[in-house]
This record gives sequence, C-alpha cells and structure tokens, in this order.
Amino acid sequence: MTAKTPAKSAKKSSAKDNPLIADNRRARHDYFIEETYEAGLALMGWEVKSLRAGRAQLKESYVFLKDTEAYLFGAHISALPTASTHVIPDPIRTRKLLLNRAELNRLIGAVERRGYTLIPLDLYWKNGRVKLKLGLAKGKKEHDKRDTSKERDWQREKSRLMKHSRR
Repeated sequence: MTAKTPAKSAKKSSAKDNPLIADNRRARHDYFIEETYEAGLALMGWEVKSLRAGRAQLKESYVFLKDTEAYLFGAHISALPTASTHVIPDPIRTRKLLLNRAELNRLIGAVERRGYTLIPLDLYWKNGRVKLKLGLAKGKKEHDKRDTSKERDWQREKSRLMKHSRR
C-alpha cells in the first residue's frame, strides 16, 4: 500500500479550485474593464443542477442596481429535462447578486456618478458555490476596438517572427 503525500493531494485540489461554468468573451472586446469583483448568486435548486451540467450562458446578460441591491439580468440557465415537475423553470429570470454593503456602495457610486457599467465576465465554482466575476467597465468606441485588434494581431505576428528567428 502506498500512502498519498500531502503535497500531491493539495496539488490535486488546487487544480480543481475554479472550474469555469461560462464566460463572457464579448465583454473584453466591447468594454475596458477597470476593476473586477466577485459576487455570489441566489439560485434555485434546479439552477444549481443545470450549472453542474454546464448549461449556462452569459452572452446577452448585464448587471443592474436597484434599491441598493445588484441583480443579474438576461443570463440564460437552461433547465435540465429531469427538472422537478412542481417547479416551472424560467431560464432567464432575474437573479440577485450577493455582495457586501461596502462593495455595493462603491459600485453604486461608480455607476451613477462616473458613468461606468457592470458587466458579468465569468461564472465559476468556488468551494462548492457559484460565483460571478463582475467587471466595472467603460464602453469602447469603434476606433478603440480596431486599436485592440491591431495590437493583438501585432503581438501574434511578433511572437511568430521571434519563433522563426530562434530556429
């Protein structure tokens, strides 16, 4: 019999720390992300089961603030076909975000006074709970998107040239 060493078991658990459920790739293309926040989600049982199956989408979603609370609107969590019969699942219902008061006050100030917007970036697991990474963002103009695209293409070309010059 071989015993597991503590280092191996610790390494194994850290690799599975934050498995990604869904990400919003379009957000980084359309917005300058200034700050990120981590929020919990108030979910129903069928939604957690669907998230474990990876049936979520953040593409058209956004976060809005109402009465000093934050809500996720437009996130699509598809119900499993084996969902309970006594619950009528609504895949795009508005879900409450769980943030502490200081974070909410900071976000309210940024959104209302400085013209920022809140964008959901990633949905992932952390210690058995679903977390949402929020981005405090400013919208990009069309020329900003072109600049970002040119910079990304140049970095790709530069790495390709460096790779060929080493040979």
